[in-house]
Amino acid sequence: MDLQIALLLGQDGIVNGAIYALLALALVLVFAVTRVIFIPQGEFVAYGALTLAAFQAGKTPGTLWLLLGAGVLVAFIDSIMAVRAGAPGRLKRIALWDLALPAVVAGLVLWLEPGTLPLAAQVVLALAIVVPLGPMVYRLAYQPLAEASVLVLLIVSVAVHLALVGLGLLFFGAEGSRTTPFSEAQFALGTLTVNGQTLWVLGASAVLIIALYQFFGRTLYGKALRATAINRVGARLMGISNTMAGKLSFTLAAGIGAFSGILIAPITTVYYDTGFLVGLKGFVAAIIAGLVSYPLAAAGAILVGLLESFSSFWASAFKEVIVFTLIIPVLVWRSLTSHHVEEEE
Repeated sequence: MDLQIALLLGQDGIVNGAIYALLALALVLVFAVTRVIFIPQGEFVAYGALTLAAFQAGKTPGTLWLLLGAGVLVAFIDSIMAVRAGAPGRLKRIALWDLALPAVVAGLVLWLEPGTLPLAAQVVLALAIVVPLGPMVYRLAYQPLAEASVLVLLIVSVAVHLALVGLGLLFFGAEGSRTTPFSEAQFALGTLTVNGQTLWVLGASAVLIIALYQFFGRTLYGKALRATAINRVGARLMGISNTMAGKLSFTLAAGIGAFSGILIAPITTVYYDTGFLVGLKGFVAAIIAGLVSYPLAAAGAILVGLLESFSSFWASAFKEVIVFTLIIPVLVWRSLTSHHVEEEE
């Protein structure tokens, strides 16, 4: 291995690590707020990328019909709950968020012909379809079991993952897709050539991480999520709704996942099940952080990206094994340095 090869591998590792960092932050956020190990995080990566690819191919993505169907189901369940609770005033809000907004998005997609729109408009429409699926998934699968044990929530996550993968195969087929790059530019840095899409991935990831930092540190909703993550019972006593916190954390996780998929779609072929492997690597980074620390999650993601990149050079057949084996020493070290705490009843 010479210096040029090392630089190329380092570039690939950092780019991959930036994506894994976003997913790791989303996983840490969801677990800290809801105690859910969000295995389906990767499916939002695939849905975001493949929805944009469907637009560019001149097709209507199946995720649009999933959004409409999930909205109707959520509205039906919430309406029954509102009537039983004697709160008919909630019906207007339910109709707005669960029925009207998905219908508006569907109308725009069917009317505007996204394949003819600029790339930025296509990205916005793809996010408008995929991101609302996050809180809907929370409402349908996790909210009824919000007080269940972590093991039960993990089993539910596996079931949701399998359902979303199956729907992804139904919506997009088994063929992979790529999208138009954000930039075709090429930059020479000595012997290293950096393309514009790489800079887009790094820049967008950095901006999003900074935006999340500002959100958690300076906004009321961000502070509410932090309070819920630190002490769910205490946050509830202070008037912070755990349901609101759960929906908001899933919305952010869905947005991060979908945007990550849109970023990587121009540089790698995305299949209906690609997100699972990408999400697992983000999960490795989250495990390094103990599912609690955002800075450690970001650092762990860069480590995972570099390890994967250099492993692909030295032992390409075992690169996935090497990356996932990283969990073992981390778990052993944490088991030796932490005290066992009984799960809160």
